[in-house]
Amino acid sequence: MTTDTTHTPDTPAITFAETRGAVKGYEKKAVDAFLARARGAFEYGGEPMTSAEVRQVAFPLVRRGYSIGAVDAALGRIEDAFAARERELAVTSGGVHAWVGQTRETAQAVLDRLSRPKGQRFDVVSALRYGYRIDEVDMVSDKLARYLETGESISVEQVRSVAFRMQRGGYRESQVDAVLDAVIEVMLAVK
Repeated sequence: MTTDTTHTPDTPAITFAETRGAVKGYEKKAVDAFLARARGAFEYGGEPMTSAEVRQVAFPLVRRGYSIGAVDAALGRIEDAFAARERELAVTSGGVHAWVGQTRETAQAVLDRLSRPKGQRFDVVSALRYGYRIDEVDMVSDKLARYLETGESISVEQVRSVAFRMQRGGYRESQVDAVLDAVIEVMLAVK
């Protein structure tokens, strides 16, 4: 990754390694457009953007695209910056107690979900559809619950990079993903 020191709000300041051969990467135009929008929102007061939007962005996969790992790492840093700003604004406008209270409520809602019995933590899709592997999600859920209960060590990057295999009749992906997003929000709030 190289940094360009002559950038404007309309041009990206970062370029990424390009994939080669049959390996696919993120479409360059889509990544560049998103990064320009994020920079505009963060540095120049452009169209508002949240840390959740950064976390949920998806790009088309193409040959000779940007390296997925490098872009994802940059997105993690951008998400962290937006989360820090959101935390600062929330503390300034509502006070530390309101911010801590909101974060505590989110953490408790997530912990309540993760404390359900194994195999029952999320909705299960029909036996004809694919969802996340139940045993893998339950294993990660146990680790996240220990983090929320006892502060067991786990990093934001570990949660961001978690991936599950698929199985027929598995857990509903959207519910699992929403809980992972909520855990990341809590982690960034107390960072």
